[in-house]
Amino acid sequence: MIAILDYGLGNLGSIANMLKVIGKKSKITNNKDEIIKADGIILPGVGAFDAGMSKLNDTGLSDIIKECANLGKPILGICLGMQLLGKKSEEGTLSGLGLIPFECKKFVFEDDIRLKIPHMGWDIVDIKQEHPIVENLIGTQRYYFVHSYYAVCENNDNVLMTCNYGFDFASSVINNNIIGVQFHPEKSHDFGLALLTNFVEMCKKV
Repeated sequence: MIAILDYGLGNLGSIANMLKVIGKKSKITNNKDEIIKADGIILPGVGAFDAGMSKLNDTGLSDIIKECANLGKPILGICLGMQLLGKKSEEGTLSGLGLIPFECKKFVFEDDIRLKIPHMGWDIVDIKQEHPIVENLIGTQRYYFVHSYYAVCENNDNVLMTCNYGFDFASSVINNNIIGVQFHPEKSHDFGLALLTNFVEMCKKV
């Protein structure tokens, strides 16, 4: 079973439906026992950084996520969920989970009025290194984005994918069993389905 963390933010039902298509049981939950017993964890999220971290801290989910990370469980952060895996964001003042060494900065395009904020819609990503989450993803990979902030990693080893929107930015980050994707796989049709299938396979091997 994969635990989809319920902290009041995110497209929980859409993710659960995608996992159902894959044939993997999931549960939308904030119960510690269920999360600890799960094969893997998905941390979704839509909204502001501080609002997300406040909810994780207030519900005790921050400590549970860190405990699961130390246990080696696969963890997938999506959109805001990815940003919360980092150290901090220009959007807020609270500290992030600190599971991957990066900070989030806001897109600024003073000299190019053609590039609107948020970065929204389908875009192409470039896979930078091997990892089980991108295994057998062949051909041009396109995913659906909606975000105004982007990750800046301290180490290139943590950059799994990049996307170009005015400049190259990290569209997916990794730290062993912990993965973050800035895009929405649950809205990315076959591309997202293939990536989530790989995440399910990672969970089976734990």
